[in-house]
Amino acid sequence: MDQRCTRTSPEQNLCTLFLPVLAPLAGTTSECTVHMKQLFKVISMFALAISLFGCIAAPIDLTPETEQCLREQPPIRFLLTFDDGPSASSWWNPTATVLDSLALNPLQPDIKGVFFVQTRASRAGGSEQGRELMGREHAEGHILGLHTATSGHSNHRLLSPAELEETLGYGRADIASITGSPPSLIRPPFWNYDKRTFAAYQRHGLHVLLTDLSAHDGKIWGFNASPRRRANMLRQLSEVRERVARGELPVVDGVIPVVVTFHDLNRYTARHLREYLQILIDSARATGVNLAPKAFYDDHAELQRAAMARTVRDSSEPAALPGMWNWIWGSDSR
Repeated sequence: MDQRCTRTSPEQNLCTLFLPVLAPLAGTTSECTVHMKQLFKVISMFALAISLFGCIAAPIDLTPETEQCLREQPPIRFLLTFDDGPSASSWWNPTATVLDSLALNPLQPDIKGVFFVQTRASRAGGSEQGRELMGREHAEGHILGLHTATSGHSNHRLLSPAELEETLGYGRADIASITGSPPSLIRPPFWNYDKRTFAAYQRHGLHVLLTDLSAHDGKIWGFNASPRRRANMLRQLSEVRERVARGELPVVDGVIPVVVTFHDLNRYTARHLREYLQILIDSARATGVNLAPKAFYDDHAELQRAAMARTVRDSSEPAALPGMWNWIWGSDSR
């Protein structure tokens, strides 16, 4: 085969470049690629740990000028999203607990959210339990968006063009088999996309939805609690408040959708979701943000319009990613 027609993965390219230096440790290029993948996982876990335990700055002070600008803006409404599920656990399933809390809580019953699902992961949607939960999510009026249809939580930028096309095709078909139509929303694993993957999403009718607020709960193994969850949301919402005051966020159906991200595989999040809902409302009041009478979306059609309005229009559009992800990927990823 003509060597010009063969494609190598980013890990292979790095290994080819650094193999002379890494040879004593890595051995062959193939072995080096394995090491690079392991290193990537370590870096990702380190980033999540930093997000969980790192210092959280104090909220941005509310100035009279900002307060005046907020009076001229419509109220906000929280648009809840959940990543990585559904859980395949047969024991105290966290995704099922999240769905229970959204349906019945003391703040607002029948809240609707967007679930970015892994349709073929054995610990998620690739299991019988996972497929049943995706069916329940749809039946209860939530939106199913695609996270990935690979066998694991794979970075789409590390897939070959053929592999990416395959996973997007599988994912759309998997969700369409449940909802009757293919999804229109996608959230790339690890928040990572570039011009190539973004163009592939567009070809499949998928729109990238990022986030404004994050619970930083992507770490699901070991210690997965969020002891500073209130301070975290308060700081992040004070930053979003400044964007609201400047009129940077779109208005949809008379309110400004503010996207919030959780991970429904996280058992701590599942147990404390009702508390998180209260924290969001408290943070809005504490930061001076005008909150709509209905703080959360409870209508499927309104949720769909709001989510679509918040999607990324162009791959070169500046993106503020949660936690350490901006630092990890850098601006050149887009």
